[in-house]
This record gives sequence, C-alpha cells and structure tokens, in this order.
Amino acid sequence: MPRTSEPGRTVSSRLLELLFSFRPGRSALSLADLVRETGLPHATARRLLLELQKAGAIEKRDDGRFTIGLRLWQLSTLAPRTESLRALAQPFMDDLYTALRQHVQLAVLDDDHAVIIERRSAPHAVELVSQVGGRLPLHCSGVGKVLLSHSDPDYIDRILGGQLPRFTPHTNSDPSSLRREIAASRTTGTATVRGELTVGADSVASRIMDGDGRVVAALSVVVQSGSVELQAAIPSVIASGLGISRALGWTPGTPIRRGSSLAGH
Repeated sequence: MPRTSEPGRTVSSRLLELLFSFRPGRSALSLADLVRETGLPHATARRLLLELQKAGAIEKRDDGRFTIGLRLWQLSTLAPRTESLRALAQPFMDDLYTALRQHVQLAVLDDDHAVIIERRSAPHAVELVSQVGGRLPLHCSGVGKVLLSHSDPDYIDRILGGQLPRFTPHTNSDPSSLRREIAASRTTGTATVRGELTVGADSVASRIMDGDGRVVAALSVVVQSGSVELQAAIPSVIASGLGISRALGWTPGTPIRRGSSLAGH
C-alpha cells in the first residue's frame, strides 16, 4: 500500500510529501511523476498541487511540469540557522566579488548535499547548474568537498560508500581517491575542483568556522576554466573565509573541530 494511502494520513502530511518529492536532479516534475513518487491518487495529487500553486509554493511551467515556487524559496531564506551567517558573510563576499568579478557562493551542509544560501555573480561569469537554494553534490563541488572533509568519520563513510554519480568526464567518483582529497582538504581547509560538476567551471573553496571551531559553512569562487589561475585565488578565498569566521566568533588558535552545527545529518 502506498504510504500516502495509509489510514490516518493528514492533508498536511500529503502536501509535504508532494513538496519533498523535489530534490537535486528532480527539480521539475510532472503530475504523473508526483503520483508515482508519492503514491497519491491522481485526482488527489492534482487537487493538492492546485492548492500549493495558488499559495505560491509550487509553480507550473509552460511544459506542464511543476517546480518549487518563489514564495516557498523566500520563506526558506528566513531559516534562523542560515540568516545570521548570510548577514555576516555578505560584506566579505562583496569584497571578494569586487576583487575577482566571478561567482562567489556560500554553502552549508544539509543532509547529503551542500546548499547554496548566498551568491554573488557577474553577468559574464560561467553558467552554473544551481542557483541560491540549490543543492550541490559533496563529492565533486568545492564547497561540498570542504564540508565533507570536516564532517564526522561515520558520515564520510556513508557518503563515500553510497552512489557517487559522474557529472562530467572529470568527475572523481573513486572513493579511495576522494578519501585522499578530503584528507588533504581537512588539513589545508581548502578544496579545488576543475570541471567535475560542470564542464568549463573550476572552483576553489575554503572553510568557515564558528566560535567553537566547528566548520559551519564553506565559501567558494567559481570561474570559467582557464580564465583565472585558481592557485592565485586561494589566498583571497582563505582570507575571506577567515574574516567570516572571526565575525562568527572564531579566533586564531581555536582548534578546528569535525562536524557542523548547521548540518542536517
């Protein structure tokens, strides 16, 4: 029996079931997709989607598929676990953007992905696969590797022991090689990615700590391959990450701790 047809399921639980069907790689779903995903009867799913659409939580595209609506995204930006971080990070991101004129993005760990909570972008910058609120894989994004490298060992084992999809010919999906990468990232606090998530897009990322030394976020610059020497950008990204960390209460000499106070795992 589909879980949504179980006795006692409330309307709100069914609405949430529809909303949580959207995830990385499945950001646009048809009514048929949602019926298969949730087990809801076709008529019920259609009725609930219309209610969500009227509320602005869901939007319907010209091709008939549904996406998360702007009002729901705006609501998510008010989450207290990211609001203060975004506010503190903005001046440093502005400075980094002014200096490099490339994508600058801030991400936190949520479940099994890195979620972008803030970004600065130049009009001419390389096109990316995700926007603010988007979710990035941990094994092949700069911010993802930084966040993964500072997570608990059991969490790392679970991520690297699961499915590691290849997005481009340059994606590293070998667990042994990735373990070496994240061990180095844990030591340096940085990660460099060259065309692993998007062909033609490279990035360098650095960690952000809170007052207890926990790595709570990652900051990255994403550039078009060959347009900027990544090694030259690393000091600026590190300095900005340290500046945000100081604003969060971190001081030099505070030990860096595994695990993230903003993580959803």
